[in-house]
Amino acid sequence: MNPKKKWPSLLLICSLLFATVSFGQAAAYNYPIVDPIEATIKSTPLQDRAPLPETIRVKKYQTIDVFPDRGVPEVFWYNEDLRYSVAYHKEKAPVMFMIAGTGAGYDSTKMQMMQKAFFQAGFHVVALSSPTHPNFIVAASSSGMPGDISSDAKDIYNVMEKMLQRSKKKDLIGDFYLTGYSLGGTQAAFVAKLDEERKVFNFKKVLMINPALNIYDSAIKLDKMLVDNLPDGANSFNTFYTKLIGNITESYIEGDFVDLSLGFFYRAYHEILPSPEEGKAVIGLSFRISLANLLFVSDVMTNSGYIVPKNLKLFRTDSLTDYCKIATRGGGFAEYIENIVYPVFKAREPGLSLRELVDRSSLKAIENYLKKSNKIGMVTNIDDFILADGDIEYLQRVFGSRAKIYPRGGHCGNMAYKDNVSYMINFFKTDRELGR
Repeated sequence: MNPKKKWPSLLLICSLLFATVSFGQAAAYNYPIVDPIEATIKSTPLQDRAPLPETIRVKKYQTIDVFPDRGVPEVFWYNEDLRYSVAYHKEKAPVMFMIAGTGAGYDSTKMQMMQKAFFQAGFHVVALSSPTHPNFIVAASSSGMPGDISSDAKDIYNVMEKMLQRSKKKDLIGDFYLTGYSLGGTQAAFVAKLDEERKVFNFKKVLMINPALNIYDSAIKLDKMLVDNLPDGANSFNTFYTKLIGNITESYIEGDFVDLSLGFFYRAYHEILPSPEEGKAVIGLSFRISLANLLFVSDVMTNSGYIVPKNLKLFRTDSLTDYCKIATRGGGFAEYIENIVYPVFKAREPGLSLRELVDRSSLKAIENYLKKSNKIGMVTNIDDFILADGDIEYLQRVFGSRAKIYPRGGHCGNMAYKDNVSYMINFFKTDRELGR
């Protein structure tokens, strides 16, 4: 046979086989929402969610003083101590640490779902807020300006160490595991790598759920979803916001949106958001609100003078409305990195470019570690819009069989779906049942 004719034939056969496998996988996965924007906003319908206990044994309002000597600005008096929660068994069990997504707290909807799932599977479960959450920035960020993922990973690790040190029942602590979603998923990989050096926890397995490949690039994509999908760009913001809040106020049904900030409320999806563009704008707005908190808190904590005038002391009774307006309507995440984070790092490293800084917070920066570390797995969706063209293929190459890629679900929209929860739990169980 002519080799030149054989090669195209092999390609054709492989293509057909791949198409058959892909179709079979897609057909077997019955997550019901096809549109990624709708999936992200609505999450998983109640009837399709994994069965979880309504209540679990959990200490919800735990606090820890991470920096006892830190002087916290009076305006943040309520954030002096870091808040977290612990779900616990009365007998020895493995410990699962969970890191929330961008701007989300330890008690966000997704974190509560995951905590119940892991508790039901036999874990003690520690829920941590995102390093971009205001409480974490004030109480646990060493720099007061999250955004450099290696620095943020060290802050997370420091918190986890202090929690372990203060534990009074170390005889009930088994092996350690780690997971996180969205930004928390990306951070979990960097925390795991740090642990390879410090060896305090020696994590047995780590699962990244819907991680960003490059947090800067993903943040820019989310930020642009607001302005790019309003009829008249930024000039339409007030009209869109008023309409959205008016519809939400009438509904009184709690939704989760992308879990990037506080919980939102929504009525029937198509009544509030009749167009795909408005759906994208809502996701962008959710991110922008989370970012506004990050901008304001970091500006005050670092006294950068970008939003609040330098050396101006804010007190608990001061109105913050004007500052919040400035933060919300600014230039987004790029503005935060370029004007607050980058100048600090450039002062330390004069030759450092902005692109070099943001690329440090990409999974590509630890690619060799991710390729070689068999204990790290990754879950994402083909239609996750925080990923750029080529990112899915890159993640497949890096993680190989440790990558689980679903055909739909948007960004974290299918996390509570029964198949996803089952995979998440089984990933950590490996080939044995978890002992307590």
